[in-house]
Amino acid sequence: MAVKTILVAYSGWSSAQSPLKHALKIADHHDAWLTGILGHGQSQGLRMFAGKIPREVFELVKENEHKEIAEAKEIFTKTVARHHRADTSDFLDVIDEDGGTVASFARTFDLIVTAPHNAEWGEQHMSASPDMIALQSGRPVLIVPKEYDAPGLSTHVVVAWDGKRAAARAIGDAMPMLEEKGKVTVLTIGDQTPPGTERLIQNLRRHGIKTDHLQSSKSGSIGNTILVTAQDIGADLIVMGAYEHSKFAHDVFGGVTTDILKRMHIPVLMSH
Repeated sequence: MAVKTILVAYSGWSSAQSPLKHALKIADHHDAWLTGILGHGQSQGLRMFAGKIPREVFELVKENEHKEIAEAKEIFTKTVARHHRADTSDFLDVIDEDGGTVASFARTFDLIVTAPHNAEWGEQHMSASPDMIALQSGRPVLIVPKEYDAPGLSTHVVVAWDGKRAAARAIGDAMPMLEEKGKVTVLTIGDQTPPGTERLIQNLRRHGIKTDHLQSSKSGSIGNTILVTAQDIGADLIVMGAYEHSKFAHDVFGGVTTDILKRMHIPVLMSH
């Protein structure tokens, strides 16, 4: 499937430009339509002080938030205009609760591009949660780190393969990209190679993809092993499944998805 519709989910001021700039490169490459979306609920300040402060102060805070939303739209509009994509883009502003609204919009797009969630005060309520979008939308999410800037699209991809459903889904979703890359490294971790690894490599090669297999010993957590290995071999994109176990377990005990999102240094394509 060709990538023809891209949704760029706003992730706060500190990382707003990285995913948008990267999405523009993808849109140029695939001649795709670019839609920006800002999903937002009520800010922490308004939730905490509603009913406890004078109405005029409450309205002033609310007005400032509307200005921030307008500024985010203006940044998107000016950026796509500079890249000569004003006629092939649009911007949506939606009320969002726990990622649900953004995720429901995302279900109709080929690819979602965003940054890691920003939990800073004043930005949290307007920052997308890529893991929740992947979990709830059923669509692939490309997460671009803050301040990431590359001259072009990725050429060497690490596929984190454990033989499970989420990893298989991620590979299927990433196939249009993988077929265009110079090299793919299938990374398996631990003493045992997951069943189906040889078949996966064979099938990727039948797609015309230059594919190698790397079996790596676990170094710290699995997430850390993936990130360190990607850096060691010079990869510039990671493809992986998200939340093979429940998100609650990841939030409480930690997990590969959580670890990757906290420490990523290159873009990561996740699917659930």
